[in-house]
Amino acid sequence: MPRGGLVTLTSTALVLAGCGSNQDALSPESGPARGITSLWWTMLIGSAIGFGVVALILLGACIRRNRPGMPGVRDGDRAALGVVIGLGLVVPIAVLCTLFLFADIFLIRKTTLPAAGAANAPRLTVHVIGHQFWWEVRYPGTAITANEIHIPVRTPVQVLVNTDDVIHSFWVPQLNRKIDMIPEQTNRVLLYADKPGRYRGQCAEYCGLQHAHMGMYVFADPPAVFRRWLAHESQPAPAAGAGLFVDKCGSCHTIRGTQATSRVGPDLTHVGSRTSLAAVTIPNTPARMREWLRDPQRVKPGSQMPEVPLSGAEIRSLVAYLEARK
Repeated sequence: MPRGGLVTLTSTALVLAGCGSNQDALSPESGPARGITSLWWTMLIGSAIGFGVVALILLGACIRRNRPGMPGVRDGDRAALGVVIGLGLVVPIAVLCTLFLFADIFLIRKTTLPAAGAANAPRLTVHVIGHQFWWEVRYPGTAITANEIHIPVRTPVQVLVNTDDVIHSFWVPQLNRKIDMIPEQTNRVLLYADKPGRYRGQCAEYCGLQHAHMGMYVFADPPAVFRRWLAHESQPAPAAGAGLFVDKCGSCHTIRGTQATSRVGPDLTHVGSRTSLAAVTIPNTPARMREWLRDPQRVKPGSQMPEVPLSGAEIRSLVAYLEARK
């Protein structure tokens, strides 16, 4: 391939690699996220200035490569040593110390959970468990859902995270920093949203074949809307009509109120109310759910969802039953 074609292809691939979701780390919607964004811009601008200074020095050295000494300086050796010490030692130390203080004062304290008893202490706790390749979401003592987290807007929320298998990383870039999910260890992160909306999150630690399709949504609801959602989510489903689901899917999934009580896969008690399926891989529509049930490995290769032998009539019946689980 000609060099120009290779450059064009590489540039196009790099541009397209950033497309495909609404996840934007540079559009903060909370105080902690704004602190992270400010640090990012500060480091980018500082790096650009440093790069420019080094480039100018290299350009000057190239232009004067056949002339000894430095222009306007009698003792060229001492001046050169001063440049090396100044730009190679003093300036880097000063810059790194400044960045450290900036991060400690304006960032780390903002992104850390407030102490218990503080005015801005968390008023809600949500427990998120990472699985290959989906998110289990538990509201202690009330509701269980998957892949979609609801929080009240302008309310500090403590998120406890751990994993059921390999290491994952919980990251909602518009709301706060990422945090690792480690087996047999519970970590904590603060979620706070300035305004109602839907914020996309992602596993940020490679965890297997479908790591890229391990997404989530965080919905920041007005407090009254959140309370209604949580009360509804806590309710079990009616047992009527669950026979086919229990027979075909009950060995992996739970629908509270029925005989399906397995915790291998996501809780599907109110799956019909969710906006997405397979950890934000596909939208939650009857057509896409039929596709998911018919051949899950084609939709999400490597996922833990097995291909269950189902007839066309059984798929239609299951889709109707699941979509009704609002």
